[in-house]
Amino acid sequence: MDKPPLVLLHGVGLDRTMWDPVTALLADRFTVIALDLPGHGDLPPVRGEVTLASLAAGVADHVPVGSHLVGFSLGALVAQQLALHGPEMVRTLTSVSSVCRRTATEREAVRARLHMAESDFAASTAASLERWYADTAVPSDVIGKTEATLRANDIESFLDCYRVFANADAELAPRLEEITVPALAITGENDPGSTPAMTHRLAAALPSCRAVIVPKARHMLPVECPETFAETLTTFIEQSAHGESAHV
Repeated sequence: MDKPPLVLLHGVGLDRTMWDPVTALLADRFTVIALDLPGHGDLPPVRGEVTLASLAAGVADHVPVGSHLVGFSLGALVAQQLALHGPEMVRTLTSVSSVCRRTATEREAVRARLHMAESDFAASTAASLERWYADTAVPSDVIGKTEATLRANDIESFLDCYRVFANADAELAPRLEEITVPALAITGENDPGSTPAMTHRLAAALPSCRAVIVPKARHMLPVECPETFAETLTTFIEQSAHGESAHV
């Protein structure tokens, strides 16, 4: 029997290689498809108006019908957009380190990070690495790969995509209840931007969603805790196939 497709969407400023720590752990059970979002990785920079819809349209043709769709951070918002507007392509939806219905304080914080990136991209990159990896056991060479990916971005393209990340949760918020596929929302206990509170909000908003908070982990959950992430994802997908209750 063919292995079901598992599609992985990365976060803003990153690329498909962020999933390298988990792809080998998932390859025995799934056909793993890690995609670059528009403006990232091997794709050309985006120009003109960039929206959540345009980012989703940029990957939609590469998502097989009936995929297990997994998105990280900005990729989670793109995955939610795909599940909302193309439910036939999504068998399950997993939102990793996702924002959801930011409060006024949370929105002010992300806009401050956007303003830093607009004024000093190098300082913004350093701040991101600190926020994502401080006090973790992630090897320095792995952190170095993340840094190299961030620094290689076309800055204008990055900023346009970051503006989507900063605002698109508000666009999605009124329609989250329409996403009815089995869903998982997962984040790290110590993620300062995509917080456990946001993950619980997302799980409450989606009709068939469970929330998982990984102890002590920060934002780059698939990189920091690949085994835990792969096991949690695989268990969720197996349980959803047997119709087990989503809410835990």
